[in-house]
Amino acid sequence: MKKILLVLTSVSELGDTGEKTGYNVAEAAHPWKVFKDSGHFVDFASIKGGVPPRDEVDTSDPIQVAFTEDETTKAGLYNTARVDVVDPSQYDAVYLVGGHGTMWDFPDSEGLQKLVASVYNAGGVVGAVCHGPAGLLNVELENGLRLVEGKRVAAFTNDEEVAADKDKIVPFFLADRLEEQGATHVSAGVFEEKVIVDERLVTGQNPASAGGVAKEMEKLLAEVIHQEKAEEQDESEALRAEKDAEKAAAAAAAESDH
Repeated sequence: MKKILLVLTSVSELGDTGEKTGYNVAEAAHPWKVFKDSGHFVDFASIKGGVPPRDEVDTSDPIQVAFTEDETTKAGLYNTARVDVVDPSQYDAVYLVGGHGTMWDFPDSEGLQKLVASVYNAGGVVGAVCHGPAGLLNVELENGLRLVEGKRVAAFTNDEEVAADKDKIVPFFLADRLEEQGATHVSAGVFEEKVIVDERLVTGQNPASAGGVAKEMEKLLAEVIHQEKAEEQDESEALRAEKDAEKAAAAAAAESDH
């Protein structure tokens, strides 16, 4: 079992429009189910802590309904930790949930940048979907490179921003900004699923891609678990061989005494 941190926006309004926003419930719920069904432990954090604002729940989606009604999840969302006080060493993966609010508070959060960098530097998995990749901006790794530099990524596209009628509201186009920081933005058609895996970074284009991002993260985590088990077995076999050698040496010494 691995520990995965889901990070949510704390922004509840689209700029100064008065229009409500928050984290996208589908983009939290579908990965939550994938991780939970795999036996992993899911935790929550947000930029400012406390109760994060959320977008509308689609009650026709049983996974969103289950997410909002799950008692453990409700308790976790009632008082999320602030990203800048989270201990990154406690988590094997971090997943950045989208929602338009992330465009305002993810890119300039030093706490989030440090958290993402720490998890990735330690060999962990980083995932993000839709507007969540806004939290990958300005993340610098210990090798001095930006996390997205030279990597293929998916994120909400310019065309999707226009289709959602938010192109005049958002502070910038996410796909363009990712490319400015050295990423190669890869996209499917408007609102079509697209998931990109590059090393230990998994990104998705839109809400339809959220479950797919989690499944690819799960595959990477399964590889880590398999490797850890193999290392444990090697250590066990080495220890057994050492003990057998000690017994053989003791037996030989006892035989020579006779």
